[in-house]
Amino acid sequence: MVLEMLDAPDFWWHRRHPAAWALAPLGLIYGAVTGARMMRPSPATELPVICIGNFVIGGAGKTPVAIAVAEACRRIGRKPAFLTRGYGGSERGPLLVQEKNQTPDQVGDEPLLLSRVAPTVVAADRPAGARLIAELGHDIIVMDDGFQNPSIRKDLSLVVVDGGAGIGNGWPFPAGPLRASLATQLRATDAVVRLGEGEPGQAVVRRAARAAVPVLTAVYQPVRKRGYRTKRYLAFAGIGRPQKFYDSLENAGANVELTVSFPDHHPYTEEDCQVLLDLAANDDLVPMTTEKDWVRIRTVGAAGEKLLEITEQFPVKVRMEEERRLDNLISEMLSRRPIEAKTH
Repeated sequence: MVLEMLDAPDFWWHRRHPAAWALAPLGLIYGAVTGARMMRPSPATELPVICIGNFVIGGAGKTPVAIAVAEACRRIGRKPAFLTRGYGGSERGPLLVQEKNQTPDQVGDEPLLLSRVAPTVVAADRPAGARLIAELGHDIIVMDDGFQNPSIRKDLSLVVVDGGAGIGNGWPFPAGPLRASLATQLRATDAVVRLGEGEPGQAVVRRAARAAVPVLTAVYQPVRKRGYRTKRYLAFAGIGRPQKFYDSLENAGANVELTVSFPDHHPYTEEDCQVLLDLAANDDLVPMTTEKDWVRIRTVGAAGEKLLEITEQFPVKVRMEEERRLDNLISEMLSRRPIEAKTH
């Protein structure tokens, strides 16, 4: 059984849909404006910047790829820190995230997860955030999102493509999910990271190959690989593509009886949590959710506390299938752009 409360329109995935055709002129304008903005000169920072971005609106696995990139930076002897806008949070920063002191309402859910891996700065003003990271003594920035934003120069742009979703109908917003035309965005891309299998993602890989853009492949891996077969689960998520989460659960052997999907970055309420509690109780199911959703429920209140008491997390990580190629891309970027000496 599936319950859905999603906000991305279905026609984004169907080029011939009448709504997509009707909105195509607006999409051409939006895509042209965004593309022109992307191509504006951007100010350099003291530290090298690796940007992890998407071609499309919505999530496609940027955060776990950003974590994999930070691990690659450490493999080659660097000291990375994350820079993020903190989508969904009220804090404008620049602010060093500390999970015990901040909530998703303040800094967003993704920065709380990133801060478990490496120091993380939330900043609406990305250059100011980059300066704070330099002051904290780090030597390379991994920026989660901001690919289309010209406020900071990217020394290496890695764009994540969901293998199962690709770029939808291939049209810019609002006719489709693209932020600008694929051709324009590929010109600013140093490498595409295809995350997971699927023909939609493979079609983007072919376009990238024709544009001479390197392609890296990556896969999701559950951190916990056993212990799912003896229970019946209610899986719920408010992420970019909840179906990825449900598929991963089933691939790990979980018996998923019911799924409940919310919009990406959904701010859970007491009512939401109570609905999930009731659904689980009615069919004697164990709730299961993602790490991102877990951190958003922590501060919801009494119903949220009850829900977390019985909910299991399903943490995943991204494994790059060509770790050495990723390490080489970063090393080559650093050789072209050595860390500038501080001038205080």
